Amino acid sequence: MKRSTIRFIIILATISLIGIVFTQTFWFYKAFHFQQTDLDQRIHIALSSVAERILILNNNPSTLVNPVNQITSNSYRVMVNDIIDSKKLELHLRDELKYRRVYADFRYWIYDCVTEKIIYGNDVHFNEKPQDKQQQLNDTTVVPMPEVMPEFTKDNYFFIIQFPSLQSYMLGNMDIWIFSSIVLLIVVIFFAYTLFAILKQKRLSEIQRDFINNMTHEFKTPIATIAISSEVLMKPNIIEKPERLLNYATIIQDETKRLKNQVERVLQMATLEKEDLKLNFEVLDLHKLIEKVMANMEALLRKVNATLTLKLDETPIALRADKLHLTNIIYNLVDNALKYSKENPEITISTVAKRNGVEIAVADKGIGIAPDMKRRIFDKFYRVPTGDVHDVKGFGLGLSYVKLMIEAHKGTVKAQSVLKEGTTFVIYLPTNF
Repeated sequence: MKRSTIRFIIILATISLIGIVFTQTFWFYKAFHFQQTDLDQRIHIALSSVAERILILNNNPSTLVNPVNQITSNSYRVMVNDIIDSKKLELHLRDELKYRRVYADFRYWIYDCVTEKIIYGNDVHFNEKPQDKQQQLNDTTVVPMPEVMPEFTKDNYFFIIQFPSLQSYMLGNMDIWIFSSIVLLIVVIFFAYTLFAILKQKRLSEIQRDFINNMTHEFKTPIATIAISSEVLMKPNIIEKPERLLNYATIIQDETKRLKNQVERVLQMATLEKEDLKLNFEVLDLHKLIEKVMANMEALLRKVNATLTLKLDETPIALRADKLHLTNIIYNLVDNALKYSKENPEITISTVAKRNGVEIAVADKGIGIAPDMKRRIFDKFYRVPTGDVHDVKGFGLGLSYVKLMIEAHKGTVKAQSVLKEGTTFVIYLPTNF
């Protein structure tokens, strides 16, 4: 499937899913708002009925006009033109709220206009039986005072009722909406995971294709060279020219070694990932190890006319590491710098002692790495695209090996690069041992 087709399908599916999520959110909000409005109306009706029942019980012929006043989103003040019997108020509240299908727990307070203060209060739970004994309001640890206190008015009685868990109660009545939202959330997560898996599989497929292409190019040249040399050696008159015979035999031997080394690098990475790493730790002099690696690479550096500068910390640095793998790490980074430099490569290796560790930097002035590609350079088989020009040899295993080994040493590696200006790989390794 073409990349543009996959991108179109992903965009279309994402837009559709966003539309579904937006619609579900909108209807959930509408349902919650409707539930809130309906519950508020039922509470108003229930509290108005309670006020009227108090007047009837007291044989008071007064008529109440809008006795219920909402103070906050979950508390109400109910005006009553008569004395309120604290022992009966709770029973009336229970009956009226239950009749209006409001089963939320509440607390209430009673205001006495004679003493001009709140005198009673109690917490009420629908799953408990009514209690005859009221809690005195001075016991604020049992029934705290209202969060918002209305203005006291003389010659009038009122009670305050508050529903502490009104929001939770409303959400509890919206279980079908919550269930559908959870199901939708699961679908969204599954869809996102599916997209991630598709994109990951697509990326792995591209890496596999690039790896096969790289392998074809890497093997094609030595195989062709061996084939040509073999044809020359098969000519009868080659025996009469021993120097030429030795030359082509040497070419075959060198190209065979090259093929062998390439195959071994691929097999080595596969072995390192399948098996537990068993490192042979020993105390090493970092500066001597770097100087030895550079001495071994002197012929290669001279061949490409490279300039190498060492800026090693003045203090000798000892660390506990695997000598073989640490050597390979330095070699791979320098080799990578040579590959991605144009002409006359300039490479700098520096070390800086840190607290409980050392920082090693390998810098070049090569072609650099684009920002969108930098995050993938440590992936196995990944190589920075160079178009149809295959001028950089390798399988994309060097930096992957470097990262794997450094992490095995409990260290870190990061790349700092500016396109067309150069790249610096910074390694941190702990020195405490």
